[in-house]
Amino acid sequence: MRLRSLLFVPGDRPERMVKALGLGADALILDLEDSVAPGAKVAARECVATFLAEPRTIPLFVRINPLDSGLADDDLAAVLSANPDGIVLPKAEGAVSLAALDARLSGKIAILPIATETPAAIFALGSYGGVTDRLVGLTWGAEDLPAAIGAATAREADGSYTAPYQLARSLTLFGAHAAGVAAIETVYPDFRDLDGLAAYAARGRRDGFTGMMAIHPSQVAVINAAFTPSDEERAHAQAIVDLFAANPGAGALQLDGRMVDAPHLKAAKALLALAAD
Repeated sequence: MRLRSLLFVPGDRPERMVKALGLGADALILDLEDSVAPGAKVAARECVATFLAEPRTIPLFVRINPLDSGLADDDLAAVLSANPDGIVLPKAEGAVSLAALDARLSGKIAILPIATETPAAIFALGSYGGVTDRLVGLTWGAEDLPAAIGAATAREADGSYTAPYQLARSLTLFGAHAAGVAAIETVYPDFRDLDGLAAYAARGRRDGFTGMMAIHPSQVAVINAAFTPSDEERAHAQAIVDLFAANPGAGALQLDGRMVDAPHLKAAKALLALAAD
């Protein structure tokens, strides 16, 4: 499942769901949590279930409410019969939360946890691997965690993350790769600042994230571009692969005046696999 861009759509806005199908996102996240007011939850479940029952052209995830909210079971009861492609699990706290949701599902429904929204979650980011084959990625957020600990903000004056939230981001990145699943960068809140988004997404890909969530349709194309290898990158990666193929048994070789070795070969193969996907 290719997950460069995952676009959030409020679960109580069916007209936006229909429009979102044609916006180029790799997947949609139909939201039953934060973007839906408490009084609109029941109607949102009905809207999402109806939408899921229609023919789909891209994967459709549903973000349910947290497992301990008293709402999650009703969310699942409403949507599972319509076979969503995946469930986004907010306020996940590692293997325990993953196993608890896994036990509620059947079929091939995937799980994408939001893995940094509580203080306890930070200490469980290395525990997601080996729990269930449903796990397709890990993502993180920088809004709920500061609220949970009474922090004034997660960001410096220039918009960059403060040290605690840089840590949360980094641990999510490594937790995802340790579990062998996609590392999904969190949202960029200022949907009008596409240049800032492009730079943010480029840093995410540079650091090892493989996709990103979007909160506005205008962000999708920018995110897709950032997480799609360029022709130059593909050519360079292919050159590394071809060089080692021509020199079996070599530990290190020269390419364009630089040394390349096993880590470069591994990265080149990963990039080519991403491009092929």
